[in-house]
Amino acid sequence: MIDYYNKLFTPEMDRKVANFSGLWKMKTSENFEELLKALGVNVFVRKIAVAAASRPAVEITQQGESLSIQTSTSVRTTHVSFTVGQPFNEDTVDGRPCTSTPRWETDSKISCEQTLQKGEGPKTAWTREVTNDGELILTMSAGDVVCTRVYQRE
Repeated sequence: MIDYYNKLFTPEMDRKVANFSGLWKMKTSENFEELLKALGVNVFVRKIAVAAASRPAVEITQQGESLSIQTSTSVRTTHVSFTVGQPFNEDTVDGRPCTSTPRWETDSKISCEQTLQKGEGPKTAWTREVTNDGELILTMSAGDVVCTRVYQRE
């Protein structure tokens, strides 16, 4: 039981925060195409993106509250590094530059609001949560459309 707890959590000062580190394989995905549609992505690009993103390889490394996330598909690889509590620059799921501000919603869930650096568009955000079952749940939202992707450690 202690080994299981230590695998899920990593020490950070006086509190324990979830350990997001690992290679993650997607189990399920809901509303990804709908999310892209809400972002204004054209139908041709949506079809390519949905097919390419059907089996992403996700690798997360973590040191305390700093995370590095690499997501690879057959079309592209994205990489983002951030420290929870500090704003950072990234791109929205449809490629628009934004400033993101991640925060701990709970000790096992990070939520992040995204602010476009220029232009207009629906409000976007994401969350990442490690569950007690050892799954990683990623939610991405654009306006009122929410995409949920569930991953398991390889």
